[in-house]
Amino acid sequence: MTLIKSISGIRGTIGGAPGEGLTPLDVVRFTSAYGTWLKLKHQGVLKVVIGRDARLSGTMVTNLVSGTLQGLGIDVVDLGLSTTPTVEVAVPMEQANGGIILTASHNPKQWNALKLLNEKGEFISAEDGADLLEIAERNAFSYADVDELGSYKTDQSFMDKHIRSILDLEVVDVAAIRARNFKVIIDCVNSTGGIYLPALLKALGVAEVIELYCEPDGHFPHNPEPLPENLTEISKQIVAHGADVGFVVDPDVDRLCMVCENGEMFGEEYTLVAIADYILQHAKGNTVSNLSSTRALRDVTEKHGGHYFAAAVGEVNVVTKMKEQQAVIGGEGNGGVIYPASHYGRDALVGIAVFLSHLAKSGYETCSALRASYPNYFISKNKIELTPQIDVDGILKAVAEKYAHEQVNTIDGVKIDFANEWVHLRKSNTEPIIRIYAESTSMENADRLAQQIMDDVQAMV
Repeated sequence: MTLIKSISGIRGTIGGAPGEGLTPLDVVRFTSAYGTWLKLKHQGVLKVVIGRDARLSGTMVTNLVSGTLQGLGIDVVDLGLSTTPTVEVAVPMEQANGGIILTASHNPKQWNALKLLNEKGEFISAEDGADLLEIAERNAFSYADVDELGSYKTDQSFMDKHIRSILDLEVVDVAAIRARNFKVIIDCVNSTGGIYLPALLKALGVAEVIELYCEPDGHFPHNPEPLPENLTEISKQIVAHGADVGFVVDPDVDRLCMVCENGEMFGEEYTLVAIADYILQHAKGNTVSNLSSTRALRDVTEKHGGHYFAAAVGEVNVVTKMKEQQAVIGGEGNGGVIYPASHYGRDALVGIAVFLSHLAKSGYETCSALRASYPNYFISKNKIELTPQIDVDGILKAVAEKYAHEQVNTIDGVKIDFANEWVHLRKSNTEPIIRIYAESTSMENADRLAQQIMDDVQAMV
């Protein structure tokens, strides 16, 4: 069993002993810490928005979270089956003091998590997370008397509100999308995307939508991370149905992957690249992605006269850098698009609306032709499983020293920039692994570079 406490929230596998997995006691404990942290920051009667993906433990975790918040005297607005970006949008709309999203994102079904938001609907900072964990460590909670318990209500209106806010974005061109008579196929991994994507695509005027795995029952039909090896079915079906494009989302709908009309992957790294290209045609400015993201975003940004900046991995770090540099678009190379004109959070729904507008107006007849218009880089994504005996910090320091003659960045793990390629090593915030990403001008070169570094790490271990 696994329990991970990080700036990404409290994440773990369901079951086991308290403190070793995400058990009911752990859910109550960390929800209590979050509610107590909010009460230290805000006065009066507090309100928290919650929502969940469709994973099997969702109902249990929702009941524990909502009951605990009420026990602290905090009012709860429960969106039920929702998406991460929808909860993020709902927090400021509701003038709430915070939000909790119950999802383990791309992790398999045995995982769940509490993603914690501030009053802006943005992930709490590392500093705030440290304060919260300290409250949890001390069990420094005080619950409300019976006459001061928080209220509870459900609200099913935010899917429509979220979609309406997307349609109102200046860069979203519903008329252009409708005129193209797009046929779209979607894979929603039997989670809440199965509710939200069909509704969004209908509102955008898409002519025909073919649904794969859109029953939100939490039985993921394949590994829910939207990587090419997990998307063989939609790749076949898009060709069989003659669809123009395929969209794949993770269980909480904050990551977006596209599949071209020929069944080939658009590339999750290129989700942000394509959308940034379109946004920068309408609003000149800067862009941000994390250190593990493709150089193609830098190339596209500079083509439009903007400046590109890199942030440490983690949505909160990217958002912080975007605000510092007043970026007009940013995100992560895992298909995470952050468009400040909507909100400061990864949002696959915004990504779909903007991408379809781009494809409709680009002058390219096919999705694959649009993809071919961008600089071609290849990323090899690898990982090394960790054991308690491995000194991760020591390994990263040793790698940095070995390649000190190259351009080395240590703000988040170790990134080594070579002339025509790079490699980035970092400890995951969400899994007990070291991620090793390498990018080059061919897949063979990227794999070669990644293997070289993995061999270095194995020798050090």
